[in-house]
Amino acid sequence: LMLVGEAPGADEDRIGLPFVGRSGQLLDRMLAAIGLNRKEHVYIANLLPWRPPGNRTPTPQAVAICLPFIQRQIQLADPDILVCIGAPSAQGLLGLTGILASRGKWLEYDTGTRRIRAMATLHPAYLLRQPLQKRLAWRDLRALKAALDAKT
Repeated sequence: LMLVGEAPGADEDRIGLPFVGRSGQLLDRMLAAIGLNRKEHVYIANLLPWRPPGNRTPTPQAVAICLPFIQRQIQLADPDILVCIGAPSAQGLLGLTGILASRGKWLEYDTGTRRIRAMATLHPAYLLRQPLQKRLAWRDLRALKAALDAKT
């Protein structure tokens, strides 16, 4: 399983690892709810390897610059399932717009060597700001768990 977020936040930038702040703690709890943990089951990366100025959403130009690098990283990681976390990742990698409308739907991502299942879901930082939306993320996690169980 590979998760791709948008870009490092302040905590991630300071520590040098993805999803280590409050949103990372929520992500860890979400993964644990379906029996996964990042050390054994999950590879996590970001669309952009750096924090955008002012922690703003990545610009289309920045995404275009970084896209070949994250595409290669996905190809090298060779996951069975790719999950795009948040709108910028879903748009950059899967071409989706409107994260609330497109989340939870299975698509295919072409790594260049094979096609893998892919899905977009809500970013944990968004869920911290909009706790009622956790029900949507829970649906996505259950679908992800079912897909992983079908692989084994």
